[in-house]
Amino acid sequence: MKNIAIIMGGYSSEYKISLISGNVVKQYLDKTKYNGFRIHIFKEKWVYVDENDAEFPIDRNDFSVTVNGEKIKFDCVFNAIHGSPGEDGLMQAYFELLGIPQTSCDYYQAAVTFNKRDLLSVLKPYGIKTAISYYLNKGDEINTAEIVKKVGLPCFVKPNKAGSSFGISKVKTEAELPIAIEVAYKEDNEIIIESFLDGTEVSVGVINYKGEIIVLPITEIVSDNDFFDYEAKYEGKSQEITPARISDELTHKIGETAKRAYEVLKMKGFSRSEFIIVNNEPHMLEMNTIPGLTTESLIPQQAKAAGITLEDLFTNAIELALA
Repeated sequence: MKNIAIIMGGYSSEYKISLISGNVVKQYLDKTKYNGFRIHIFKEKWVYVDENDAEFPIDRNDFSVTVNGEKIKFDCVFNAIHGSPGEDGLMQAYFELLGIPQTSCDYYQAAVTFNKRDLLSVLKPYGIKTAISYYLNKGDEINTAEIVKKVGLPCFVKPNKAGSSFGISKVKTEAELPIAIEVAYKEDNEIIIESFLDGTEVSVGVINYKGEIIVLPITEIVSDNDFFDYEAKYEGKSQEITPARISDELTHKIGETAKRAYEVLKMKGFSRSEFIIVNNEPHMLEMNTIPGLTTESLIPQQAKAAGITLEDLFTNAIELALA
């Protein structure tokens, strides 16, 4: 039996969703192969939480835990932390230094994909289309006329390094820009402002499954709100239609684009890329490397449509990490 540390929580606004994802992983782990340990990672504490919710501190020197006098080490880490430090490369680098296998991509890929401006800059030379964008760092002068001239209206103001749609605003007038920028700065000190792409939004899962990179069935996102915000993503204010209601030709084109991004970046583990289809051309918005793993989340939905159970999905991730 292998000891699997399921890390969850994190330092960002997404920690509640991460705890749900981590508990789902624990629930669906193959109990004949793995002992699952819930590890909560927070700024103030790293702890193993047992079945009775008792907490035992993690020794950060070797990522072990001592329970009732017995020191437990882990064969593999299942990373279920959305946002920092699980999705931005910090935990990946830590585990690489310790020599502990983990289920997500490597630290460089995590850092690049977590930074939207860097991700899009890396992929653009490979013919992957994106929205027109304008960048701000905290402290920069805000020239609203210049922003509007470049990206147009409406536009989206987003934190550059954050997930789960926290801090995102759809801006319809120039006067709304300063407020939206302040909202985004609450989540990050870097901002990306993007032109509005009027089209169908889709989400595409790409994974290495049993040694082969595969594209999962594509999900079409129809938000009840103005865009796919936090409520739409996590509180049921959207329709998620898998497979997407698009032509076979377009399905193939989007799948190939998502797969190319995965391969160009030398990804491992899970990836979920978001695209807007404009004039039959997919435009990439972002890539998530620790996507939600709740039973309602998009990757589990897509895996189910592909005939892959959650137990198989999680076993595959662990076995690839251990290989």
